[in-house]
Amino acid sequence: MSHHTETLVIGAGPAGLTAAYLLSKHGRSVTVLERDPAQVGGISRTVSHNGYLFDIGGHRFFSKSKAVVDLWDELLPDDFIERPRLSRIYYQGKYYAYPLKAFEALRNLGLLTSTACVLSYLYARAKPIERPKSFHDWVRNQFGERLFSIFFKTYTEKVWGMSCDAISADWAAQRIKGLDLGAAIRDALMRSLGLRGKPKAGGKAGEPVIKTLIESFRYPRRGPGMMWEAAAAKVRAQGGKVLLDRAVDGLGYDAATGIWTVSVLMGDGSRETYTARNLVSSAPVRELVDAIRPRPLSTFHARALQYRDFLTVALIAKSDRTFPDNWIYIHDPSVKVGRVQNFLSWSPEMVPDAGHTCLGLEYFCFEGDGLWNSSDADLVALAKAEIGKIGLIDPADVVDACVVRQPKAYPVYDETYAENVAMVRMELERDFPSLHLVGRNGMHKYNNQDHAMMTAMLTVENILAGQRRHDVWRVNEDAEYTEAGISGAEEALGSERLVPRKVA
Repeated sequence: MSHHTETLVIGAGPAGLTAAYLLSKHGRSVTVLERDPAQVGGISRTVSHNGYLFDIGGHRFFSKSKAVVDLWDELLPDDFIERPRLSRIYYQGKYYAYPLKAFEALRNLGLLTSTACVLSYLYARAKPIERPKSFHDWVRNQFGERLFSIFFKTYTEKVWGMSCDAISADWAAQRIKGLDLGAAIRDALMRSLGLRGKPKAGGKAGEPVIKTLIESFRYPRRGPGMMWEAAAAKVRAQGGKVLLDRAVDGLGYDAATGIWTVSVLMGDGSRETYTARNLVSSAPVRELVDAIRPRPLSTFHARALQYRDFLTVALIAKSDRTFPDNWIYIHDPSVKVGRVQNFLSWSPEMVPDAGHTCLGLEYFCFEGDGLWNSSDADLVALAKAEIGKIGLIDPADVVDACVVRQPKAYPVYDETYAENVAMVRMELERDFPSLHLVGRNGMHKYNNQDHAMMTAMLTVENILAGQRRHDVWRVNEDAEYTEAGISGAEEALGSERLVPRKVA
C-alpha cells in the first residue's frame, strides 16, 4: 500500500520537525519519517534513565534570530528556565575559567609560560601563514603556536580523531570566528577585575557580544527533548503525521510527474511506500545519496563524507560534591574523556533525587571502533576511573550508570569535504528541484540548533512560494556567532532573516 503526502520529511530532529510544524500550520499535507523507534528530536532529544534526564551533547537555547526565538516560545511557551552559563577547561590538573580570566590563567600557567604565549601570539600576528588551509594554520594565526598547543590541539584532536593539520580551516572559521586573543584578553581582564557588567543586547554599535562570552541562556526545564516532543504533538494536532521506526532505504524521482517514491523499512521487517511532491531531508548526505536510484554521479563524493560519532556515559552518584559548571572541557591527554556535563546545572529537574548528582562523560569516537564497540560495563568502568582521576567525584559514590551511543553526531570538515559537498549539492539541485536539504547532517554543515531550524524555516518559505526564493546554504556561512543579549529573547535582537535571493 502506498501513502501519499504533499511533503515528506526525512528525520524528526530540529530541522525536520520545524519544517513539518510550519507546513502543517499552513494547512499543507506533511508526513515525517523518523528512524528512531521511540523518540523524536535526533541529537536534541532527552534521554531518561530511572527518572534521571540527560542531554545528548548539551543544547543551549540562545539565538540572535528573533524568528527562531519566537518559534521556540510558540512551541514551548511555559517551560523555559533561565540558566547561568559556566564552563571551564581542565588542563594539567588545573581548572581554567572559560572564557579565560586573565589573572587566573597567568597564575595557573606561570609567568614564563604566559610570557611565551604572548610572544608566540605577537610573532604569529607579525608573520601569519598566508591562505591558512588547516585548523592548525588558522588557530596559529589567531592565537599563536603556544596557545594553540595548550588550549586547542589536544581537545580538538580528541573530538575529531585526526590531526589538526588534516582538519579544514573552515571548521575554525565557523566555530570561533570573531573571538581573537585581543578580545579574549580584554574580556578576561574585565572579568578578573570584576568590571564586566551585565551584557547589553548588541553592546555598542559594531561591538556585538561573542557567542562564547554569553553569560546565560534559556533551557527547557526537562531538557531539549521537551521542545521536540511538543513540536511533534503540534504537527499531529494540525493534521500532519510523525511516524517513528521508519528507515528510508530507497528514493526514486519521476521527472515527468515531479513525484518522489520513497521506500521505508520498519523495525519489524515490514515495508511501506510513500509518494510525495516535495522531499525535505535532514538525513546524513551520505545516506540520502546512497538511497537514490538510479545512483547519482556524485555518489562517490557523498560516500567520501565522514562523520564523527560519540557516546555519553552518565554516572549517577550519591554525592554532595557539586560544581556549578554546565560542562568542563577536558584538555588533558592522559584521559580519553573529552567533556563532562553536569546535568544538575542545566536544570534541577534533570536530577530527581536530593543529595545526588548526574554527570555525563562524553567520549568522541568512530562508529565501529574499539571505544564504540566496548561493552557498557567496560565503558562505565572507564568513566568511573577517569572521573576519579579528574577529581570531580569519588568513583565509590556512583550508584547507577547509563551509556548512550550517538552515531553521526558531527559532520567532519576534512581537507576534501567542501569539494565533495559542492559536487553533491550541484547535482541534486540540478536534477531534483523538489529535494530540499536541511539541518546539520542534511547539509553536512556544523549548524547549531537555531541555524538548523533557520534552514528549515527558509525551506518552508521556498515550498510555499513554489520556487527557491532563499538560498538556505547561506545560513551561518559567514560564521556569525556574535550573538547579542543574555537570553536571545529580547526585541532588540531584531531578525536574522536572510535577504531573499533567487536561486538559479
